[in-house]
Amino acid sequence: MEIYVDADACPKPVRDILYRVAERTQLPVIFVANTPLSIPRNNKVKMVQVAKGFDVADNYILNHVSKGDLVITADIPLAAEIIEAGGHALNPRGELYHQQNIRSRLNIRDFMETMRGSGIHTGGPPPISKRDRMTFANALDRFIAKNQL
Repeated sequence: MEIYVDADACPKPVRDILYRVAERTQLPVIFVANTPLSIPRNNKVKMVQVAKGFDVADNYILNHVSKGDLVITADIPLAAEIIEAGGHALNPRGELYHQQNIRSRLNIRDFMETMRGSGIHTGGPPPISKRDRMTFANALDRFIAKNQL
C-alpha cells in the first residue's frame, strides 16, 4: 500500500502527521503538488512536482494509484474517481470516503457549487482545528491497521 497526498490544498498539520506516519509505519507517502514542498529527509516520503494546470496533480495521482492505495484529498470528484479505481480516499478532516457515501458528497458539492455560481456566498471550510487533526490521525491509524499487509 502507498499513500498519495493531493498536497496543494493539504493543511500543514496534516502533512506533519503524514511525515510521522511514514517514519513509524515505513509506508511510502507521495506528496503530489504543482508547487514545491519542503519535506523531511526520509526515504519513504517523496515529493512529486507536477506542472501547473487544472487537475494536473489529480491526473498524476489517478495514473499512479493502485488498487488498495490510500489518497488523502479534500477533492470530492478526485475521491470518487479513486474509489472507482479500487483505491481508498480520506479527507484531511478524517472522513473516509467509500461507495456508500461518495455519491451524496458529490451531490452536496455540486449543489454548493451551483449556489456559489448564482452569487450566494457559502464561505469555505473553517480552518483545520486540533480536533480535526486528531480525527484525521485516528482515522488514518485505523485505516492502516486494517489494511496494511
